Amino acid sequence: MNKLYYGDNLEVLKESIEDESIDLIYIDPPFNSKRAYNVLFESIDMTDAKAQKQAFADTWSNVIYIDEMNMIQDLDLDLYRFLKTLDSLRISKGAVSYLTIMAHRIWYMHKKLKPTGSFYLHCDPTMSHYLKIVCDLIFKEKNFKNELVWHYRRWSNVAKIYQRMHDIIFFYTKSKDYNYNRQYQPYSHPEWIEETVRGVVDGKLQRLKDKDGKYIKREKENIGVPLHDVWNDINFIGPTSQERLGYPTQKPVNLLERIINISSNEGDLVADFFCGCGTTVISAQKLNRKWIGVDISHLAIRLIYERILKPFEESDEKYIEIVSNIDINGFPKDVASAKDLAQKTHRGRLKFQDWIVEIMMNGVANPKRTADGGYDGYITFNKSEKEKDVILIEVKSGKCGVTMLRSFITTVQHEKTSFGAFVCFKENVTKEMELLAKQQGYYNPALWVNKYDRIQIITVEDLLQGRSVSYPVYQNITFKNATRISMEKEDNSNSLFD
Repeated sequence: MNKLYYGDNLEVLKESIEDESIDLIYIDPPFNSKRAYNVLFESIDMTDAKAQKQAFADTWSNVIYIDEMNMIQDLDLDLYRFLKTLDSLRISKGAVSYLTIMAHRIWYMHKKLKPTGSFYLHCDPTMSHYLKIVCDLIFKEKNFKNELVWHYRRWSNVAKIYQRMHDIIFFYTKSKDYNYNRQYQPYSHPEWIEETVRGVVDGKLQRLKDKDGKYIKREKENIGVPLHDVWNDINFIGPTSQERLGYPTQKPVNLLERIINISSNEGDLVADFFCGCGTTVISAQKLNRKWIGVDISHLAIRLIYERILKPFEESDEKYIEIVSNIDINGFPKDVASAKDLAQKTHRGRLKFQDWIVEIMMNGVANPKRTADGGYDGYITFNKSEKEKDVILIEVKSGKCGVTMLRSFITTVQHEKTSFGAFVCFKENVTKEMELLAKQQGYYNPALWVNKYDRIQIITVEDLLQGRSVSYPVYQNITFKNATRISMEKEDNSNSLFD
């Protein structure tokens, strides 16, 4: 099955992926921890409610990297010595932390590649020179194949530096025997496109003739020249592009399709352990590859799932086939695992709240949650063509009672929203809580025939069984809609330059 994993990719690599099982790995890891990578923007005008996720806030800390460096010592002594040396020099701790965490994960990615497998690392220019050494140590210098330059054009307005118009992608293989499907690009000079054969005669390039003085014709169709290591025919995703989803590090589908076509075959397994908004997964699905996607953000996993299914209607056979072949890992599937997430895992309460709000209720987590009072998230809906309304969500991972519910009702009244959804485990719901919720009356404007309780108690058990908060009209505008990309494989047997 195709697999989506929510969680730290190191744990997934160590515990969930078989050794020598992957044909192609592509990663585009973030660097600057001060920026909100893995961010998805929602479009609701609600004070201080931008849904921004600092996905690597925990992983990218300067505390954990020392532990990871010590783990590397047991895996690869040369790699450990290199990182330890950097740590003793005038290089920022943030840079050393990043390199240590990346080295640890790339070491395991190498372990998971088949002997015929390939590895592509899309680099930030601030770290590419260090990452090259890390990869040389892990993959061995002889297995370095190319430094690919993705050259693009975009609007830039910077002073006193050259405009940055390219990215670097390192291409490594596991061994000398690897998959490589050669691709072609057009000749750079028009004269090479002619049907006649040319060659050097008397030091000059000329059209060649046979013994009867007739020009020699080409025996094969002109397919161009083997693809160069500078790719300047794939556009950067512009701010107004239909393909753009609001992800800061999003890459174009065409770029990933090229890499997948070159370094894998139909039925091969493709993996992206920093999958973000899922362009690698989308491209692999389209090209009939099996795939694995890993990200630490709930929002990323949900967006990827939606992008995969976007081209199809729920009644389509293809939709049913795709859904039945996707296994989402890392989310609770029953009450017992939900309680484990809420009470037994690291930072479990907040992760539990995010799972309830973002995954089970398709809402947006409140970035300014407090220990007591307030709300944990919200859902938006259209109550008219031009007017939006909000449902506040409060999630309780442990014991709760009528006092907590009353406090949440006060918050709903203070925020002047129409609905409130109070989520807890079924065992914590009391008759007093049910009575207090009913006393808050109905949301019943003249437009709607049905009555809707203003305060609704939703249990975790309800959510796991597909029941959620009830309200008049729902429209999810947390994400910009993904572009409908055809999932039919195109004929690219000769060239990708269409």
